[in-house]
Amino acid sequence: METAKNMLSAFPSKITIPGATGGGNRIFSLLYILLSKIMRNLVFILFILCACSFGAQGQDRKARRIKDSLPYMKYPELPAFNIRLQDSVNVFNTFNIPKGRPALLVLFDPDCKHCHDVTVELMRGIDSLSNIDMYWLTFNASMTKTREFYKEFKMEQYPNIKVLGRDYEMFFIDYYGVNSFPDFALYDENKKIIHLFEGRVTVNDLHEYTHKK
Repeated sequence: METAKNMLSAFPSKITIPGATGGGNRIFSLLYILLSKIMRNLVFILFILCACSFGAQGQDRKARRIKDSLPYMKYPELPAFNIRLQDSVNVFNTFNIPKGRPALLVLFDPDCKHCHDVTVELMRGIDSLSNIDMYWLTFNASMTKTREFYKEFKMEQYPNIKVLGRDYEMFFIDYYGVNSFPDFALYDENKKIIHLFEGRVTVNDLHEYTHKK
C-alpha cells in the first residue's frame, strides 16, 4: 500500500504553462487536474487488482501444499483400514482387497441428497463399470439407513460391489482430507492411487481413468 501512495503522490495537483494567459493556464490546469485524478484512480485500481491476484495465488499455493501433504499423496498404496459390515458384527479390512482389478473406495452419507443423486447416475451405468471393484462406506450413519441405501439401489445384484459398511474409525476423512461428500478414491490393479474425485464422479470419468495407458 505504501508503494501505491508513493505512486499517487508523484502527480502534482497544479501545473503552469509558460507563455499562456491566465485563462489559458486555468483551462490547462483544470485539464491536467482531471487527467491526474483519472491516473490516480487507474493506479489505485491496478494496485488493488495486483494485490488480489497475488493473494489468490498465495491461497492456491497454500491449498496445493496442504493437499500434497495429505497421506494419500505421500503414500500412494491403498491403505489398510476397517469397515464394519452391514450385519454390525463382522469387519472387513481393506488390506484384503486383492490386486488384479481397479478398486474404488466410495465415502457417502445416505442422508445426503447430493450423494443420492450421484449414486443414481453411477448406477445407471454400473454395467459398464464391471471391471472396477467397489467398496462403499459411510462414516457416521446408522446401519439401518446404510442397509436401506443398499436395498434402494439393489446393490446386491452387482457382483463388483464388494462391500457396503461403515468406516467406524473415520479413517477415510483424515487420510484423504475430505471436504465434501461423496468422495471417490480410485486405485489401479496394483493398488496404487489413480485419482481422488471430490464431490462428484461420472461413469465416463471412471472409464477414462481406468483405461489410460
